[in-house]
Amino acid sequence: MTTIPLERIRQIEARRDELSAQMSRGDLAADQFVKLSKDYAELEPVAQAATEVRRYRQELASLSYMIEDEEADPELKSMAGEELADLRDKLVVAERRLALSLLPKDAADERSAILEIRAGTGGDEAALFAGDLFRMYQRYADDRGWRVEMMSASAAEMGGFKEVIASITGAGVFAKLKFESGVHRVQRVPVTESGGRIHTSAATVAVLPEAEEVDVQIADKDLRIDVYRSSGPGGQSVNTTDSAVRIVHIPTGTVVIQQDEKSQHKNKEKAMKVLRSRLYEAERARLANERSGARKSMVGSGDRSERIRTYNFPQGRVTDHRINLTLHRLPEILEGGGLEELVSALISEDEAERLALLSE
Repeated sequence: MTTIPLERIRQIEARRDELSAQMSRGDLAADQFVKLSKDYAELEPVAQAATEVRRYRQELASLSYMIEDEEADPELKSMAGEELADLRDKLVVAERRLALSLLPKDAADERSAILEIRAGTGGDEAALFAGDLFRMYQRYADDRGWRVEMMSASAAEMGGFKEVIASITGAGVFAKLKFESGVHRVQRVPVTESGGRIHTSAATVAVLPEAEEVDVQIADKDLRIDVYRSSGPGGQSVNTTDSAVRIVHIPTGTVVIQQDEKSQHKNKEKAMKVLRSRLYEAERARLANERSGARKSMVGSGDRSERIRTYNFPQGRVTDHRINLTLHRLPEILEGGGLEELVSALISEDEAERLALLSE
């Protein structure tokens, strides 16, 4: 297994054993024990994977020796030959598991996420498609027991959304959905099209890791907060108080508008939640670009202007252009149940690319 740095594994195992010894002491303060336990939990999967690889290698060496031994019992040699192929397969899986455990962890993977969907080119049809995408993610989240809370929405006259922002709460939400950011394109005959011509429309998706106050320090002097009377489509749902909030982060020019709640305080709270997540993601992207230089991950660039996927209704197919994967299961994917195959393929591709970098 030349691609895995064995010296690093030995260092991790030694540190794991050191932490285990420290945790067994009876004079540790509670906060010290919690910190040691957290560090131990991060190292233990690597150590366990390394132990498994060693065991399979030792068994493989023993079987190979038995097969090559001319004096060994023929029946035992035959049995060893049958086990050898199965053991080699297990070793390949174990080595991949070990290599994956050594990859740098994305600190945001276990976080909840902010989902933003905006209709792009295509007018009413783009807004309808944005609504389709939102329902797809909502059903996908429901299947996993995540909680979806709509934070703001701008409904379109024909249905769907010009823009919709939602919070998706649960363990590992960002890890699953982070590769959904980008331009999603739909090809279908609009319900308003009498000639039956296929139109192409688009919607932009952004998935941001949810940030806490401790992640992003925002000074009051860097904010301009305006309040005004909110309005709804067609004169509906109009508040008679100045409850709508517009927050401008002056250093970056980031603007967040929130008017769905009747309470100015709640609107401000939601707007700050979105603002923190946008600033946190911008800083993550800046640091990632610095670390990677000119190299961009095939599936992980998160560029919102990048066309990542096409939903073709006449052919019933969905194509992810980053990994050249086409699935002829469009209805099931838009219902949320079929999205997992795309999500898993994107995660696997990202892991394969990072494993390749690890061996360079």
